[in-house]
Amino acid sequence: VHDKVREAAYNLIPDSDKRQFHYHLGKALNSICDGKDVGDIIFLIASLINHGKEWIVRDEELSIAFAKLNMKAGKRALDGCDHKTAYSYLEAALSLLPEDHWENHYDLSLRLNFLMAGAAKSCCQYVEAEQILRRISERCRCFEDKLPSYYLLSQIFQTQGRLVDAFDTCSFVLLQLGETIPDLVALDAVKTMAKDTLTMYQEVDDDDWLERKMEDETFHTKLQFYTSITFSSFFCKSYSLRVYFTCKAVQLSLQKGICEHTPLSLLQFTGAVANTDNAVLCYRIAKNALSLQERFDLAAQIPELYVNFYGIIAWRFEPFQDCANNLRKGFEIGLSSGNNYVGLLCALQVIKTKIITGSNLKSLLNEIDYYLHLLKTFQITRGINLMINFRETVSVLIDKGQATSIEAKAAFGDLNDPGNRLRDVFYFHQAIQAYWSGYTERCHHYIEKYLSVVGQVVRLSTFQMEFYHGLNSIDKYRGKNTFKCREIAGNCISTMREAAANSDWNFTNKLCLLEAEQQSLSYNHRQAIASYDAS
Repeated sequence: VHDKVREAAYNLIPDSDKRQFHYHLGKALNSICDGKDVGDIIFLIASLINHGKEWIVRDEELSIAFAKLNMKAGKRALDGCDHKTAYSYLEAALSLLPEDHWENHYDLSLRLNFLMAGAAKSCCQYVEAEQILRRISERCRCFEDKLPSYYLLSQIFQTQGRLVDAFDTCSFVLLQLGETIPDLVALDAVKTMAKDTLTMYQEVDDDDWLERKMEDETFHTKLQFYTSITFSSFFCKSYSLRVYFTCKAVQLSLQKGICEHTPLSLLQFTGAVANTDNAVLCYRIAKNALSLQERFDLAAQIPELYVNFYGIIAWRFEPFQDCANNLRKGFEIGLSSGNNYVGLLCALQVIKTKIITGSNLKSLLNEIDYYLHLLKTFQITRGINLMINFRETVSVLIDKGQATSIEAKAAFGDLNDPGNRLRDVFYFHQAIQAYWSGYTERCHHYIEKYLSVVGQVVRLSTFQMEFYHGLNSIDKYRGKNTFKCREIAGNCISTMREAAANSDWNFTNKLCLLEAEQQSLSYNHRQAIASYDAS
């Protein structure tokens, strides 16, 4: 009854007066609630007031006051991860500002435009976000005010797959801040640099280093851009250059103290330099880095932290299932916070881990299709190409691709190009597909290709390729028991034994299976049966 009465009363207002009615109602509510924390009521107040734009813009004092109100509403929506709503309020705020707002209301203009660019990025309006950030750079009064915009611009470029643009943006900023950006770094030089950095860490780790905070904001900024340029260089530059940047970032923290960007820089560093000899030390460093979440408010960085720790480092020591579960958390947090790109990188790592550890293939195919839908929604081309290959591999495992396969090779570009950073991914998938399809020669070919491309870089997929290499070689040479077969199988068993020493849960079953196959090849049936049982 009361709703009907209110509706009838509202309908008595002429249509021509309704906008003014909403506006005055909003002003009344705003005056009553002024200075109070009204929670989500701010959305109602701002929406009502925005009906009166034609009256607001006539009074500069009101324009500024209500622009700030809309900005406050937009910020609250951002905090609640409602990025489309945030964008609408921030856009309304910008529309209320006077034409000379950059000259007379500089701080408000700077803050408002930056928030709007962030909201546009989270809504996949990348072109709009870039235009806003370009406008900020043109209007800023000093280089320091441009820095947040440059960083966000580099993140947008990464999301769009414009990795060279992202690299160049970070390179420009770091050069302006006095850092050196080499074109090339020799592999031997970065190996020495990485070793020296690990030594530096060990020297300060016992000296309460984690208690020293980085005071100078310039170093904070340098570290932030080093983490961003490291990410970009992973895809568009050489391995040695990536290691160089991670070493520079970690050395900066070791010398100047820690800040909110230290954890990510440590994780990127350990992910880049970890090998069989230093794996335990790198894992300890990475665990220490992850523990710094308690020191700093790193909620916004969780997707980056998790994709680096659980996707690149932790698999050596922690159960694959735990890694997959935490990567899934990184994906969920990334999407809810608007960090869509890194969230979906976590999703890619989830799928890879599940393929390696074993999962219900039809359920996995459905999960891949869900992620593919999101990748297309957020226009993340590189992620789409990678996920398509996971989909093809799973479909081959289900029914040799008869009902579900798609052509994925086109996503990788020119496989004869030495600069193509996706060749190893292609060879990895082709090797798995060939092994489970029973094509031993083809599997051997693609594993050899994969190992030649990745070189000394050790990843989870490298261990998986070594495992398949051992099994496939035994199948290939079964009945011949050649020296080549024994050599390959022996090397793969040694690799699995080293891995099992760090993670019994993840690798002992693979080690036992390889040993069983090797014993079977040599007709040691009793030992083979024991190893099969152990596996």
